[in-house]
Amino acid sequence: MAMQSLVIIIVILAVLLVIGVPISYAIGISSLVCIVQTVPLDVSVVTGAQRIFVGMSKFSLTAIPFFILAGNLMNQGGIAKRLVDFVMAILGKMPGALLVTNVGANALFGAISGSASAAAAAVGSMVEKGEEEQGYDKALCAATNGASAPSGLLIPPSNALITYSLAAGGTSVAALFMAGYIPGIIWAVCCMVVAVLIAKKKGYKGMPGKFDWKNLGVCTLKAIPALSLIVVVIGGIIAGVFTATEGSAVAVVYALILGICYRNITLKSFWNIVVESAKMSGMVVFLIGVSNILGWVMAFTQIPQAISEALLGLTQNPIIILLIMNIILLIAGTFMDVTPAILIFTPLFLPVVKTFGMDPVQFGLILVYNLCIGNITPPVGNTLFVAIKVGRSSLSKVMPYMLSYYIAILIGLLLVTYVPVISLGLPQMAGLL
Repeated sequence: MAMQSLVIIIVILAVLLVIGVPISYAIGISSLVCIVQTVPLDVSVVTGAQRIFVGMSKFSLTAIPFFILAGNLMNQGGIAKRLVDFVMAILGKMPGALLVTNVGANALFGAISGSASAAAAAVGSMVEKGEEEQGYDKALCAATNGASAPSGLLIPPSNALITYSLAAGGTSVAALFMAGYIPGIIWAVCCMVVAVLIAKKKGYKGMPGKFDWKNLGVCTLKAIPALSLIVVVIGGIIAGVFTATEGSAVAVVYALILGICYRNITLKSFWNIVVESAKMSGMVVFLIGVSNILGWVMAFTQIPQAISEALLGLTQNPIIILLIMNIILLIAGTFMDVTPAILIFTPLFLPVVKTFGMDPVQFGLILVYNLCIGNITPPVGNTLFVAIKVGRSSLSKVMPYMLSYYIAILIGLLLVTYVPVISLGLPQMAGLL
C-alpha cells in the first residue's frame, strides 16, 4: 500500500504542477486522492481540514512572517550599498575585486534579508555599474551574482531552516542556526575561488595601491548597524535571552528603527512593505498547513518506512544512500521551490538517515544546501533569472560560466554531506547538541 500511495502522490502532484496548479493546492489534492483509497471521502476531507489547522497553528511558525517582514524592511532600508562598501574594503585587493565583493556582499545581504533573489537584485545592481566601467564580462558578472546569492539562505536567520525544524518534528532552531554558518561560508568561498580563478585568466586585477585601513574603518562603522542584526538576533537565541520566534519580532523592530534612521522608510513605504510581507507570509503559512495533510497521509500509509526499507534494501552503505538522496534532491530542486521541497522530502528521508545515526541537524543542512542549488538551476531558478536580468545578459551566455560555479558548489555539498563536523561543530561547541 505504501509504494502504491507514493506513486499516486507523485503522479498526481507532477501532473498538477505541469498544468500550472499552485503547489499548495497540488499537495492537498494529491494527498486527498491518495488517502480516499483507504479512508471514506467525508472522513478524509474533515481530517484534511483539521490537519491544515493544526499545521498552521504552531506558535513557532510565527517566526516566519516576522523574519519575512524584517527581511523586506532591510531590503528597503538602504543597507545593500553599505554592505558592498564594507566587503569591498576587505576584499578589494584580490583579483576580480568586484566579483569577489559581489560574492561576499551576497552572503551578508542574503543572510540579513532572507532572500536569495533580493540579494541578487540589490547587490547585483550596486556592483553592476563598476563592473561595466572596468570592462568586466557581463555574463560572468551575472553568473557570479546568481551563483553566490543562495549562500545567504544557509546563514541565519534562515526561514528555510525554520521550515525544516517544523517538518522534522521540532529540531532545535538554535542548533540549526548555528549549524548554518559554516556551510553558508563554504558556499561563498567556493564561489570566490571560481571568481578569482576566472578573473586571473581574464586579467581582472584588484584595486590599485596599498590596503586602506582608514577606508576599512569608515566602511565598517557604516556597516555595523546592519551587521548587528545578525549578532543581536542569533546571539539572543543562542544565549537563551529569547526564543527564535521572539527573536524574529526583535528583528522586525531593529530593522524598522534602522530603516527610519537611514531615512529610507516612510509611512507609505512601510504600509506597502507590511502588505507585501503579509501576502508572502500567507502563501508560506498556508503551504505549511497543507503540507501537514501530506505528512499525515505519509504516516498513515507508512510511506517513510517503505522508502527506508527500499533504500536500505538496495544498499547498507550510508555513503551510497546519501549520494542517492543528493541526486534526488538536486533533481527535485530544479523544479520545486525550497519551502515545498523541504516539507515533502523531510518526512521521506529523515527516517532513513536516522537508521545509520545521522543527526537531524546535519541532515537539515544537507537538505537545504541541496535545494538552494535549485535557485540557480533552470527551469525554475528564480535567483539565476533575477541575476541575468540585473546583469543585462542572457541564459545562453551565462550558463558556460555557471558550469564552473556548479562544480565548486557541488564540491561544497559533498563536504557538508560527508564531513559531519562542518554542520555539527559549532552547535556542539555552543552546547546545543
